[in-house]
Amino acid sequence: MDDFPKVLCGWSWEENKLFELALAVVDEEDPDRWEMVAAMVGGKKSAEDVQKHYVILLEDLQVIESGKLDHKLGEAQPCGQVDCTQPRCWTDEDNSLLVQWNIN
Repeated sequence: MDDFPKVLCGWSWEENKLFELALAVVDEEDPDRWEMVAAMVGGKKSAEDVQKHYVILLEDLQVIESGKLDHKLGEAQPCGQVDCTQPRCWTDEDNSLLVQWNIN
């Protein structure tokens, strides 16, 4: 995935995947949530970076859920930064990340 375009403020595909996994396992109420997520992303992002990335994710979800997208679901549309025609499924690599974090 090294050729995956860096989108959303310079986040690689791998960093985004680690970010998503970290959000799934770190308690929302934990006072050190953003520091823990940053550490799980690989230590190259600050707590402020991951919190901003989370806000962007929430904003994207609001747009998607509002139905304000200008294309129909299932139609391949160029989105400028990501090849929308290539779906990503859960992989063995994703599973190995969970094992690495001792998440069962």
